Amino acid sequence: MSQLHLINPTDLQNFVTKILIANGTSSTHADIVSKCLVSADLRGVDTHGSNRIPSYMERIRQKALDASAIPTIEQKTPVAAQVNGHNGFGFVAAHMAMERAIEMAQTFGMGMVSVKHSNHFGMSAWLVKQALEAGMMSLFACATSLGRAGEIDGGFTDCMWGSEWGRNEAVYFGYGAFHRGSREDLQGVEEGEKIPDDWALDKDGNRTDDPAKALEGVMLPMGGPKGSALSIMMDVFSGVFSGAAFAGHVTNPYDPSKPADVGHFIVAIKPDLFMSMEEFQGRMDYLYKRVVESERMAGVERIYFPGELEIITEEKRLVEGIPFAEAEIASLNKEADLVGVEHLKVQTSI
Repeated sequence: MSQLHLINPTDLQNFVTKILIANGTSSTHADIVSKCLVSADLRGVDTHGSNRIPSYMERIRQKALDASAIPTIEQKTPVAAQVNGHNGFGFVAAHMAMERAIEMAQTFGMGMVSVKHSNHFGMSAWLVKQALEAGMMSLFACATSLGRAGEIDGGFTDCMWGSEWGRNEAVYFGYGAFHRGSREDLQGVEEGEKIPDDWALDKDGNRTDDPAKALEGVMLPMGGPKGSALSIMMDVFSGVFSGAAFAGHVTNPYDPSKPADVGHFIVAIKPDLFMSMEEFQGRMDYLYKRVVESERMAGVERIYFPGELEIITEEKRLVEGIPFAEAEIASLNKEADLVGVEHLKVQTSI
């Protein structure tokens, strides 16, 4: 197994920011993208963190992604707007969309923004967190690529929403129609190891527990028919409704041949729209306790509310550093060499 090296989060963000700027991204936009990527690294969502930089930069070099693009926004009604990402970073377009949704919600109780001509934007939780930090609940949908298992990036569509409970505690929770695994999940399986037989089909359409055959076939959605129905519903909101690519025609982020045309759908809602904030927080706190204090199955030490494991991981990595494999560091440093940026600093090895 490859040795892991711990990277200081601040050093990592500075490094990613420099890479982005050197590839034509404005400092303001580079700051947004780097914060989102490092946030994923901190929360343990390693497949959607800074190791995405090489694939993003290749898309820039092949002109499949415009690093200098500036999203524009058009107000449709007092509570609805649309962002055109102009084939720039999805992080930037979605950040702008959530900002406008929050602004509308602060005045009218809710705000809805559709995004078209966008790109992959990593982990969805950073967007939910943006709403939470503004004291808002949020709903989010995003269409992603669909194709052979080797091309899938986490699923057809996904949806997340967030709220807050207690005083200063933020909890993320969500639902969606994710595929059971991703490209990285399958490639990370040790040689000879099997996967559950309800994860994927081989190239002939048969169920398989062989990750190599799964990569030649297609991933299956969670939830069976219900999961498929949810994924279609989310594709209507984020793809059809927005004017972006839909029905599996989003270009996956590892394909630098053409723009992705990703669509997003974002809603921000004031938690005290139908009751006082105190009552809402009390009800959320009760829901949280009902979940985590439920009777446990044999062998289960603790029940976690969705998002808690990521919060715990973030707290740990902020102190200890973020683990990266040698191959990941080498890949990032290769990007640094291409644009004359200093190599990523290694804090310690484990």
